[in-house]
Amino acid sequence: MKKKIVILSGAGISAESGISTFRDSNGLWENYRIEEVATPEAWNANPGLVQQFYNQRRKQVLESSPNAAHYFFKELESHYNVIVITQNIDDLHERAGSTTIIHLHGNIRYSKSSGPKQETKYYPVEGWELSMNDRCDDGYPLRPHVVWFGENVPEMDRAIDTLADADYLIVIGTSLNVYPAAGLIHYVSNSCKKLIVDPKASELKVDSDFLIFAKSAVESIPELKKVFFPA
Repeated sequence: MKKKIVILSGAGISAESGISTFRDSNGLWENYRIEEVATPEAWNANPGLVQQFYNQRRKQVLESSPNAAHYFFKELESHYNVIVITQNIDDLHERAGSTTIIHLHGNIRYSKSSGPKQETKYYPVEGWELSMNDRCDDGYPLRPHVVWFGENVPEMDRAIDTLADADYLIVIGTSLNVYPAAGLIHYVSNSCKKLIVDPKASELKVDSDFLIFAKSAVESIPELKKVFFPA
């Protein structure tokens, strides 16, 4: 029986592939206020602007490639049962070959209905551009498959269940500021070995039993290999 590793990944790992982090120091995302592009109210007020914004994010994702940290998680599958829970809306974990991924905040390579049955079917987006004329089966315009502020997180229960029997938890590239995702670290068992990887990891509010790696995701790989592939 393979030991189970659950990886909770955030924007920091994608940033090392050149993807803009969700929110920079002045509270903006690509020079837009969050309220303009990442809420249901924004979609209702100006769906064309929101669609254009996520088209550009999708284009950026398609122009990016997985980095060494993404590939390391795939490598772990040779010896462990690995499940990735990611807060990122890109598909870099998939493209690196990871086989089990839970997207807490959606996957920008997909779209969904803007009508009442949003979570019943997801539609792959060919290329990077989604038009306001693209429709779901019920005739509503398609919107990005992204969880916005003020919306429920459909995969939260699945993520909690996944963490319950984890032998290891690796928190990587997230400052643990976005809830409810940040609260997931509290759902592991007392016997779970916990690691956190972030350049500012020593400043984060985590339990004292976390093994801390104050480095970027890519920079941490040599030390992580010593933990999970001991000589």
